[in-house]
Amino acid sequence: MYTPTTNSTVLPDNSPVYPEYVGFICAGVAVIFYGSNFVPVKKYETGDGMFFQWILCSAILASGLVLQAIRPSTFYPICLLGGAIWATGNICVVPIIKTIGLGLGLCIWATTNLIAGWATGKFGLFDTKKAVLANTAMNYAGVVIAGSSAFIYIFVKSEVSAQSTELCNSTVSSSKLDFHPLGDKAPWVQSLPKERNILMQLPAAEDVTFIDTLSPKGKFITGVVLSLVSGLCYGNLFSPSLHVQYAIPGSSTDSLDYVFATFCGIYIASTVYFLIYCLIMKNKPRIYSEAILPGIVSGVMWSIATGFLNLKLEKDVIFKVTGLSADLDYN
Repeated sequence: MYTPTTNSTVLPDNSPVYPEYVGFICAGVAVIFYGSNFVPVKKYETGDGMFFQWILCSAILASGLVLQAIRPSTFYPICLLGGAIWATGNICVVPIIKTIGLGLGLCIWATTNLIAGWATGKFGLFDTKKAVLANTAMNYAGVVIAGSSAFIYIFVKSEVSAQSTELCNSTVSSSKLDFHPLGDKAPWVQSLPKERNILMQLPAAEDVTFIDTLSPKGKFITGVVLSLVSGLCYGNLFSPSLHVQYAIPGSSTDSLDYVFATFCGIYIASTVYFLIYCLIMKNKPRIYSEAILPGIVSGVMWSIATGFLNLKLEKDVIFKVTGLSADLDYN
């Protein structure tokens, strides 16, 4: 780790200006990848999610190393904090998916993410510069609409049924664990033909977590709360980077120059969380080999989306969409 010096290796601010349509393409790629990066892992067992989040964050670091090799940038240690905040929200993802599903969870945390990011820029939180609004009415209207949509999402019915929860509890409490609880030869499985499909989707007894034993109402509340926490963390991913841009003289105004340091913070925090998890599990963490490749794909997709979102060429497009003034370098 090295501290920022006057001999910065960041790209100059007079970098080439690209056509406006390129910015829209980059924004489109970011939207698609952000909205689907967890799809590759949806069909695979991830247990409590701690192993999966570490694999995903490892892929993010690898992507950051590639970016740093292509375009070196000054490393600001404070940017590690942004990555740590994001990693904290990311450990909530698997529990969210297991409680309220990917669709509902993504809608809630994405909306919370949007509002948190807007508040940071609008009010200059975390010692950042306040955004200058070109159209105040439209800007506030967008926030109200986004907030209303999050409120509506909360009333979407969870797919988790009371029957599946009850059967999962019976799996945990069953004393007949000398065979795989979902095996075709299990007597209690054969005695429940109507619930066979549900049983085949339940985790094995050794893979059942606290989340799996919650009631449908408990899962719903837990999922919504974790989604809100995750969204708040996601929304402040680049707050430390914005602080550097506005508080440190001579720092780059190109947000892409802070991505690598932020990615390093993500990996360090995720590794710390995983090590704590291993200690709690007495060095017997739940490892799911099937989640490795999907986790890597998910991490790379997220990294690509973040890279495109922070390209300097797309700032004018973002300003036009959000109503922010184009004379402000706002991430």
